[in-house]
Amino acid sequence: MYAIVDIEATGGQPFQDKITEIAIFIHDGQQIVDKYTTLINPQRPIPYFISNLTGITDEMVQEAPKFYEVAKEIVQFTEGKIFVAHNVRFDYSFLKKEFADLGYTFQRKTLCTVRLSRSLIPGLPSYSLGKLCKSIDIELQQRHRAIGDAEATAELFDKLLKINRTAVDGALHTAEPAKELAKEIKTSLLPPHIKKEQVDALPLAPGVYYFYNEQGEVIYVGKSINIRKRIIQHFNIDYKSRKSLDFKNSIADISFELMGNELVALLFESAEIKRMKPFYNRQQRRSVFNTGIFMYEDSNGYKRLTFGSVNKAENVSLTPIIALSNPFKAKGFLFHKVSKYNLCQKLCDLYKTNGACFDYQVHQCQGACIGQESPESYNARVDEAIESFTYEHNSFVIIGRGRHENEKSVVVVDNGIYLGFGFVDETFSAQSLEDFKGAVTRYKDNKDIQQIIRGHIRSKHKDKVIVFD
Repeated sequence: MYAIVDIEATGGQPFQDKITEIAIFIHDGQQIVDKYTTLINPQRPIPYFISNLTGITDEMVQEAPKFYEVAKEIVQFTEGKIFVAHNVRFDYSFLKKEFADLGYTFQRKTLCTVRLSRSLIPGLPSYSLGKLCKSIDIELQQRHRAIGDAEATAELFDKLLKINRTAVDGALHTAEPAKELAKEIKTSLLPPHIKKEQVDALPLAPGVYYFYNEQGEVIYVGKSINIRKRIIQHFNIDYKSRKSLDFKNSIADISFELMGNELVALLFESAEIKRMKPFYNRQQRRSVFNTGIFMYEDSNGYKRLTFGSVNKAENVSLTPIIALSNPFKAKGFLFHKVSKYNLCQKLCDLYKTNGACFDYQVHQCQGACIGQESPESYNARVDEAIESFTYEHNSFVIIGRGRHENEKSVVVVDNGIYLGFGFVDETFSAQSLEDFKGAVTRYKDNKDIQQIIRGHIRSKHKDKVIVFD
């Protein structure tokens, strides 16, 4: 038995929007045998653009039952049945969230008519419900109303069942219905373009993976210590917004690069995101780091932090302690360090004055700005602040696992600057830092990379670290 479901809601995000209408058609594998439909009072205003799309207004749902008043009927109608919907994750996620708010775990086997349609009717220009129905002559009435969309999905499902059966005249001979549907039920949460065989072929090893759209463009880059497991998690997670559903549905292919260990996977992922700037990678996309944090000692012996262009640094070391994407980020970074390590705003170029800084006036600064605190006392805290975002050693190499048992990975930092990583045979012998530098592929250094390496060094890693200070 199958429960073919469609819902309408106040928006596209299950974690914040609410259901306004639900329709359920019961199919016994041969025909529609029952149906259930009702408007639902979402207990909040329906946005104008949603009312304009669905035709459901605040007035229409004012006297409608609230979700908890119809929850039992929905459970009874769907219990023991396969939950069928077009883009099943959308409707299923909304119902799971509504029931979770009531303290009930709603769980059903699911079947997606988008995936089933792609499997049984390949080659159509679009598999959106409206265009798909038009392609195969299904009349779709009351579009964007639960009753209309559910009825059209039920008719589509009925056609798919008939297509899947062996034709009497032998002209069409596909898999047995039970086998085909069982396969689609198992894979209903995969993106429509992705086959189970593709996922099964992914390695259970550390590396970087790529998601492509139908045009062959990389739309997402990720990393994991177990590529297959992480990608399955991507596909199984309940979707939280329309954007996450669009992301999942746009994945048409997958590739990967083995990296041997998590550190190298993190470093390569960061570099690839900056190089490709995939649409669905929001973090680490910035690739220009033209503002630096610098340190110098003034004539009174105080260590001073400042920020400025990495290419136009004046009166300070030409090498920044750390590079950030823009002056706004750098200024915010310094304000954080001033607050955390009780530094002086004036001595960090954050407060322009000839006298005491503002923090001294409110007893937050110990008076280095007017010579009241000794340079030795103040500089100790500056060193502590710098240590929080720099490496313990200037030059070092991290040697970790390679992509196979006869290989090692090598990560090189020279004079505080990340040079890159590479892979060497386990018999590789190096006598100097220069030997290791010749074994790596060069990559750009930046704040993201520095955070990755610092975090790894401070973790309970099992890699070998060789220091060349």
